[in-house]
Amino acid sequence: MSNIYLLEPHTSGKVILHTSDGDIAVELWPKEAPKACRNFVQLCMEGYYNDTIFHRIVAGFIIQGGDPEGTGEGGESAFEDGEPFADEFHSRLRFVRRGLVAMANSGQPNDNRSQFFITLDATPELQNKHTIFGKIGGDTIFNVLKIGSLEVDANERPLYPPKVTGCTIVVNPFDDIVPRISRQELETARLRELEAQKKPEKQKKQKK
Repeated sequence: MSNIYLLEPHTSGKVILHTSDGDIAVELWPKEAPKACRNFVQLCMEGYYNDTIFHRIVAGFIIQGGDPEGTGEGGESAFEDGEPFADEFHSRLRFVRRGLVAMANSGQPNDNRSQFFITLDATPELQNKHTIFGKIGGDTIFNVLKIGSLEVDANERPLYPPKVTGCTIVVNPFDDIVPRISRQELETARLRELEAQKKPEKQKKQKK
């Protein structure tokens, strides 16, 4: 076995992302990156990633997803008010190979929300700039590589974006996590609030 793999800590959590291009098993490092893992598990549990796409693909580098807007500019964390959380760097987690799962950010420190990426090769230039919180398990790496080979436009957007269709939490390393409100319920509540705001406006127009 390569020394690269021997240096990495043992994982103690597992989530499967079901995608239009096959399952992707994500094995987690909750001890080394507790905030990032807690965020990922919570969002998976609540269906936040359902129907999101991999909006950015850079051959031989990364595939990126986790943005409900699909633009690369959206997404909120699972923490209070959706605020970003701090980076978590660990000496035994390094960007030395393909199949590592890490938090995407805006290029600023401590700006982690919902977006994540998976490496397609060694990416040492990302070290201590992005939080590694998991790795791809087993043969599902080939589904990641398949996504990484898809055709993209000049802006690194896939012409036919792969989609996350659901998530299964196989091993939850946090026994205190429970769903707060699903993304669908949140959207329904938002629409109801908008509708309630429109009613007074309609009544004013009718009085005129």
